[in-house]
Amino acid sequence: MSPHPPVVLTLSHRLGGVFPAAAIRLLREGAALHADTDVPLELAQLCGAHPVGEAMQGLLLTLDPSTGAAARWVATGATILTTPEPAGAALLDAVAVMDRLRSPGGCPWDAEQTHRSLMPYLIEEAYELYQALEDSDTGAVCEELGDVLLQVLFHARLAQEMPEGFDIDAVATGLVAKLVTRHPHVFAGSAEVRTAADQEIRWEQLKHAEKRRESSVDGVALTQPAVALAAKLVSRAMKAALPADLLPGADGGTGASLFALSAAAKLAGEDPEAALRAVARQFAEDVRAAERSAHAAGLDSQALTPQQWREHWRVPPEPQRR
Repeated sequence: MSPHPPVVLTLSHRLGGVFPAAAIRLLREGAALHADTDVPLELAQLCGAHPVGEAMQGLLLTLDPSTGAAARWVATGATILTTPEPAGAALLDAVAVMDRLRSPGGCPWDAEQTHRSLMPYLIEEAYELYQALEDSDTGAVCEELGDVLLQVLFHARLAQEMPEGFDIDAVATGLVAKLVTRHPHVFAGSAEVRTAADQEIRWEQLKHAEKRRESSVDGVALTQPAVALAAKLVSRAMKAALPADLLPGADGGTGASLFALSAAAKLAGEDPEAALRAVARQFAEDVRAAERSAHAAGLDSQALTPQQWREHWRVPPEPQRR
């Protein structure tokens, strides 16, 4: 049997001794297996690899094909194989980093945190993600999703340290089970769902049966912003066939009036929280624009009179000179 031509196999840092199918075929054909010096000895022994010598034939394991013996093999025309990683493999790095930060010898600040101390950050990061989505800022959305993910990893790591706690795998396992259970039309083929509206109704039915809730408004997070809370409560109650005339009316004071407006928007298919936020953000920008305009006119933007505010309110910008 002729010697096998040289093949360099770049192992995954995350997956250890996982080989691609092409490498398995070469080993079955009798290719010699070597390990470069960057492969940990324990991993090399686990794979049954021998230290690399001068001969360049067979299969060479490495973590970095640009260094060591692997670089020489590649320079002489060796074929390069790479262990494929599944989507989401980088999440393993995030879990490992969080574990390092929280473990002895890690970060003192991270070591002092508790579920309660982290609660403000959870809310803050969620709102920053919400704003990035409002702004359609793709880069910011990616960054803020990472910050929200950090909160998930941090709380799961804290729970892991508690008696009868859980870890990040339990979180992921529970999520998978929930998604599969609530999508029987996808995973079991036991129900037919034709539209998104049908799925929303089915989701609520399955959730109600799963959690055995006594009320249609059980499970609504009461800590969310008031407008969003009102809209969510109205949505739940309407799905339970509550008559619209039983909703709080505008004649019950400021709170009832705000609830009534939120309810009306929700019943019309709108998102009152998003609508109010859009107006609020535009108002903030109008205030800043008026202050900039007044400052450009030589006025103290921190001490404007009512008349000066009106004069500089929504002043169109001057055309740029060419």
